[in-house]
Amino acid sequence: MKNRTIRNIAILGSIAIAGVISVQVYWISQALNLQQKQFQESVFISLKRVAERISDYNKMDFPVKNPVKQISSDYYIVNVREAIDANILKLYLNKEFHKSNIQTDYEFAIYDCSSDKMVYGEYVSFNKKQRVNKLGKLPKYDEFIYYFGINFPKQTSYLIAGNTLWIVFSFLLLITVSFFVYALNIILRQKRLSELQKDFINNMTHEFKTPISTINIASDVLLRDELIKKNNDLSNYAQIIKEQNERLNWQVEKVLQTTEIEQGRMKLKKEKIYLNESVRSVVASVKLNLETKGGGISTNLDAKNDLIECDKLHLTNILYNIIDNAIKYSNKNPEIIIETSEMEGFLYLNISDNGIGIAEEHIQNVKNKFFRVPTGKVHNVKGFGLGLYYVSQVCKAHHWHWEIKSEKEKGTSVLFKIKN
Repeated sequence: MKNRTIRNIAILGSIAIAGVISVQVYWISQALNLQQKQFQESVFISLKRVAERISDYNKMDFPVKNPVKQISSDYYIVNVREAIDANILKLYLNKEFHKSNIQTDYEFAIYDCSSDKMVYGEYVSFNKKQRVNKLGKLPKYDEFIYYFGINFPKQTSYLIAGNTLWIVFSFLLLITVSFFVYALNIILRQKRLSELQKDFINNMTHEFKTPISTINIASDVLLRDELIKKNNDLSNYAQIIKEQNERLNWQVEKVLQTTEIEQGRMKLKKEKIYLNESVRSVVASVKLNLETKGGGISTNLDAKNDLIECDKLHLTNILYNIIDNAIKYSNKNPEIIIETSEMEGFLYLNISDNGIGIAEEHIQNVKNKFFRVPTGKVHNVKGFGLGLYYVSQVCKAHHWHWEIKSEKEKGTSVLFKIKN
């Protein structure tokens, strides 16, 4: 994934997160405000009824139009214009609050003209286990003569408890957002580490090219030297140096090609070539190596119209990759068969072997980068796990279809479907 894409995702994700959080905060605020208004209206209605009941109890008219006055968000003053009995007041308050479904603790106090203080109060708790004997300090109100004050000390927690569902959803949203931010941070960090790793591997492999070229030239000089040709041991050693250097060069090339593929820099140099001819060329170069291992390679090139347009270098690399795997993953003398055929406008290239095979659960993973099939008793197979990944990417670039069929301990068959 490109840096610009990741940056755009991060920006859009941040905007989305900010938007979701803002909406959630807005709705919670609106819900709390609405519930607070409903609570205040219920309190006003209940306290007005209490004032009417007290007037009736005292056998007085009730000319006061608005006897309830809100001093603060949780403190109310009720004008009754007559002396108040604390027990009667408590009884009426409990009844009216019960009718209005107000189920939060409250405390009340009655103004005493003689002492000019708020007295005769009590803390009323809906929690039977809670005992509060000490009354909070309720302020006086100078405009009324006979009145009582009522305070709701737990109003905020009561309103919040009424929005538990909203709060739970907000908490879950916060967890989700936190996880998204954490995951995004991990992705960005892994991306930076991956880029550092790729740069390191790319630079390292490029640095390998110079000594590999030097060794290759030196091995060629040694192989052409007449004195070395006459000494079998020295000639064999020089040949080993040549072969292993070529193997190292091939591994470095695979790493570089994989890097180019990932960075989208793989450019195909397509040309018209004959598939059968390319197969014969590769077979000729690996035949001697196979025979030294006690194996063999045979061909059934039945395709007549085998002219295709592709990148010859990548096609050759694909053939070498598949054949190299067939040789490496074999417990006995490797036998490889390469076949070409044509049907309904398509060319089919099939490469089969008698190797150790691939277990069914691993077949879908062999095209993944760095994946290597567990080899059981075989522990000496070297590689990076890039071969079949490279094959997959080249086929994708050419719009070829390919599949692997394999059976454990019976061999593997790789089939390519090529448009000609």
